[in-house]
Parts: sequence; structure tokens; C-alpha cells
Amino acid sequence: MNKHRGADALVHTLQRAGIDTIYALSGNHIMPLFDALFESGIRLIHTRHEAACVHMADAHARLTGKPGVALVTGGPGHANAVGALYTAQMSESPVLLLSGHAPNDQIGMGSFQEMRQAEMAAPVTKLSFTAASAASLAADVTRALHTAKTGRPGPVHLSLPTDALETLIDATQQTLGASASTGSQAPAAAHTKTLGAADAVRSLAWLAAGAKPLVLAGPCMLTPSGRARLLALEDACGIPVIGMESPRGVNDPALGAFAQMLVEADRVLLVGKKVDFTLKFSKAFSASCVCMQIDAEEVERERARRALGTRLTASMEAEAAAAIAALTDQALSVLTAATGTHRDWREKITTALQHRPAAWISARAPLPERLRPVEACRPLQAVLDSDADAVLISDGGEFGQWAQACLSAPQRIINGPAGAIGPGLPFAIGARAALGMRDVPVLAFMGDGTFGFHVAEFDTAVRHNLPFVAIVGNDARWNAEYQIQLKAYGKARLHGCELLPVRYDQVAVAFGGHGEFVTEAAQLLPAVERAMASGKPACVNVMIEGAPAPLVTHG
Repeated sequence: MNKHRGADALVHTLQRAGIDTIYALSGNHIMPLFDALFESGIRLIHTRHEAACVHMADAHARLTGKPGVALVTGGPGHANAVGALYTAQMSESPVLLLSGHAPNDQIGMGSFQEMRQAEMAAPVTKLSFTAASAASLAADVTRALHTAKTGRPGPVHLSLPTDALETLIDATQQTLGASASTGSQAPAAAHTKTLGAADAVRSLAWLAAGAKPLVLAGPCMLTPSGRARLLALEDACGIPVIGMESPRGVNDPALGAFAQMLVEADRVLLVGKKVDFTLKFSKAFSASCVCMQIDAEEVERERARRALGTRLTASMEAEAAAAIAALTDQALSVLTAATGTHRDWREKITTALQHRPAAWISARAPLPERLRPVEACRPLQAVLDSDADAVLISDGGEFGQWAQACLSAPQRIINGPAGAIGPGLPFAIGARAALGMRDVPVLAFMGDGTFGFHVAEFDTAVRHNLPFVAIVGNDARWNAEYQIQLKAYGKARLHGCELLPVRYDQVAVAFGGHGEFVTEAAQLLPAVERAMASGKPACVNVMIEGAPAPLVTHG
């Protein structure tokens, strides 16, 4: 009577950790877990593709701040899921991928769908390992969840051999301490690294001594709670605090003309912000700009030392969230009198962030049965402004860049530094599931190319009653690549970018959702309002001009 399966021990561990939702796609290896979840109270959202599971878990994690959990079968199911981990990794999102696995007692024997899964996932995770036994599962899951959240947050993978899930154990057999499982490429335990008060005061004093100082934070601080913490630090110290999460780096269209202001900065404090391609490997700063760094990972501190050389005046070890909290606390206590010192500089930064070229909104003759990207985006700011918890989701590609340039919302999810395309629709489902059934607008902007990656997830959204509105900018081509070819090789050498002008709205209807078709600017807002009123997952298919992504500059 006291015995239960490894699968039950795993589910009990998830319950104790507060996990209430799992995004899954069924398969042979994980049927014991599906059975263990049956009366657990944990919601199981079963999907149409394994990569979509991970993207949904990623969105869930970014909105809630808690690890998002994806569950897939072994072999090809695991392989399908792995690619999506890169988007979570680069966005510093705490995701746990649980993958079924061939039985431990058949490893090396040519078992069904036997694969070196931990090794496959290792490059795109913080930690990737395989459970050794039923007795280790509780400790394995605890370790995985803790690792996903601590240090620089990110994805973790744990493979679950079927014999570990099916074996009966009693409570005395469970390993609750250090995991004995194998395949790890990270330390067995991760600990929260905080910033001491003395280092916080030193960092703030160093910043305040600059004429044009800045704080730059990385993607893990671009969650709803993270954005609030960044704003609290800026208000406390009076120094601009900017979060960066775009694959376009300093040219992120959501940051307006920020790139032009960054080259004026004389002191920059990097808090969990990598000195990588997004900062042009440090060339986004002026040659005279000096930096301090706070980062949880030695590999990133070493990268900054190589890129900045003597311009890096100090490097400290701490997690970004803990560092932001410590800096805010000390700023409130020691810099109160100095918060107005950099008022003019802060106002210049704010103006640059808000700048958008007047030409975008100037009156021009309408295009025949096509909207300009700005016309397909700007009117929908009113929808996002209608609710304090509204969610803006933007996929990759040129149309996604227009959405990011034109729109803002209290909660935002984009494809992140990975620059991947295709996660937008699963992101919308994960966001709605994370929000519950609160009547909050969830608008997801994606091009017609990206929409095709996971269009079948409309079935998932309909089955689970998870409404959102996908605004598809339809220019009937892979426009980013089209623009590259046009610029680099000329109009005569354009090829391999064409798509059909598909009625994606009708595709959504076929899955049981709601569809709207828009060819004129005046149709857009009423179409989106009808889509929201339908209470269904909806697609608003907007025929657009294939314009290049915006680059925002002053003048």
C-alpha cells in the first residue's frame, strides 16, 4: 500500500514545486506519466508538435517567472523538441523539458527509439541528464527545477527511462538529496549568488560619477516582474536602465533611436547583459566608454574581459535579479540626494526610446488591397491599452519587427536573441494558459512564413479553450530573405522566397477558430474586435506590403 511508481514520485515532486501546467505531446515512453497525472490536479495541455510544447512552456515561464514544463516522448519526439530549447536558452527562460527515454536496462541493446538524448540537448541547455532509477526521480526533478531558475535562468533537460517511471518504490527508497543520475554537463547544485551591499554602493557611486551613465540588463529581466524591477532601479538612482532582448541588439525597433544614445554613454553597468553580437562585441560603445559588469557566469565575465579589455574596470559575480534588487535598495538609501543629477540625460534617453519617424504615419495614398505594415500594427495599440495585463507577442521576421516598433504592452514576449521564427503561435497559447481565463487581450503578430510553422496548434487552442488573436501580415513571401537578396544581389536574382497568398483566416476556421480577412486599413480594428468578441482562437489575415524591417534613427 505504501509503494508507488517512479512516475508518481515525479508528479508529486512537481506538485510540491507548485507546477500547475504541463505542455505535452503523448508517446509510448511517457504513458506512465500521463497516467500519474490523471488525478493530480496538474493541467495537461496536449499539443500537435513537440517544439510547440517547449515554446508554450517558454511563454508560460516568461509571464509567470516560474519554470515552464514541457513533456514529450523519446527518440524523434525528443529530437523535435530540442530545437525550441535554443529560443528559451537565448531568452534566459527557465524551462524544464522532460523526455521519455528507452529503458535503462536496455541501453546499448538497440532498444526502440534509443538515442543519446542528454548529449543531443546539452548544447542548448544549462543541464542535460538522464534519470538513473525510480528512486532518483524526486531528486532529479528538484535539481532540474532549481538549476533552471538559478544563476542565469535557462532550460534544463531530463530524460526519463520507462523502467524508472514504471518501477514501484516506497518512500524510504526515494533519493531526496543529491541526484545520482548521469549525463550532466553542469554542477550538481546551483546556488543563488547575491550582490553584497558594499559592491552595490561601489557600483552606484561609480555610475553616478559619470556624465552619461547607463545600466544595461539582459533578457531574464524582461519579464513583467523584471521590467518593474528595472523601472524601480531607474527611479531610485535617476540613471537610465535599459533591458535588451532583441536579436537586433541595439537596433531593436522597440528601443527607438537608442543606438545613437548608447554611443554617447561614458559609463555602462552591465547587469546580466552579455557582451555579444547584440552589443556589436562592444563596438556599440564609444572607444572612451568604460564598463562594470555583474554576471552569474564566469564564461560571460571572461567574454566581457576579452571584448572590453582595460575598459572593463570591475567584474562581479551575482545573479541579475538579485543584483538589481541590491542596487535598488542601496540607491534608495545612499543616492537620494543625487537622483536628479542626470535628469537631462535620462530625458534624452526617454526621448530616443520613444522616437519613431514621422514618415511612418504621414498620409499617403492607400495601396490597392494591401496595408503598409505600420497600418497593420499602430491602430491596435488601442486594444493593448485597454487592459493593464494585455499581452503583446511578436514572432521574428520583418512584420514582427514592425509590430515591435509600433506597439507596446504591459506584458511582451518576442522571439528573443535566438532570432528564431515560428514560436509566435505557441507563445500565444502558453500566454493564455498562464493567464487563465481572465479576459485579457493576447495579440500575436507574425508573418505568413512564421505562421506556417505551427498552424496546427489552432487545434490545441480550440480543444483547450485558449483564445487569442493572431494578426498575420501576409505579403506572400519570406520577406526577410527577399530583402537580403534584393539588397545584396539585385532584383534579377530574387528566388526561393515566394509563398502563396493563402487565406489563413479560413485555415483557422477549419480548425474551429475564428477568421477575419483584411485588405483595407479601415477594416483592421473592427476585424480584431470581432475576433476578440468571438471568444475563440482567431486569425486576422492582413494583406500587407512586403516592406523591409524598420531601422529607427533621429533625423
